[in-house]
Amino acid sequence: MGAVQTAELHPTFETVWAALQEIARRQEETDRQMKESMMETDRQMRETDRQMKEYNKRFGDFTNRFGEVVEYMVAPNLCEKFREFGFNFLQCNSGTRVNDYDNNIHFEIDVKLENGDKAMLVEVKTKLTTEHINNHIERIEKMRKYADLHGDKRSFLGAVAGVVMTADVKDYALKQGFFVVEPSGETFNITPPNNKPKEW
Repeated sequence: MGAVQTAELHPTFETVWAALQEIARRQEETDRQMKESMMETDRQMRETDRQMKEYNKRFGDFTNRFGEVVEYMVAPNLCEKFREFGFNFLQCNSGTRVNDYDNNIHFEIDVKLENGDKAMLVEVKTKLTTEHINNHIERIEKMRKYADLHGDKRSFLGAVAGVVMTADVKDYALKQGFFVVEPSGETFNITPPNNKPKEW
């Protein structure tokens, strides 16, 4: 009988070393690919962020301009429309700013209708929200304070105008004692408050 040759049961140092080197090479390649992938993802995220900022700026500019267009379309006819509710406003001013530095009172009124007895402060928004309504209440309170400090005894009323508003927002405005101005076809409608208009 001839000698029986047996297979090598234990790998040699060289084969283990070669396998470890291959694993290390593959790990380096995987690390390189992951790093490149992360760098590309980071670059894409920065580009997306830049595009979003630009979009937000353009959209903000658009809504501001759209709000101005609405303001200028609504303002000229407000005096006439409010006559239907018994108000005889003789003046209509857009973009009134108050900067009383001595008393730290600063605000802007989109549209102000006025006569000798009353003034109506109108906030105009493209999309009206409850936050806008709450801000308008604060604005009218500032106007009242400013008027008292300067001997203006007229009463102030409020109105909000919006191209878009939900039924809940409209209802909220009416409950706050505001008139609500909203588009209707080629003109606009005014809805009076649920109860007596609030005066400040």
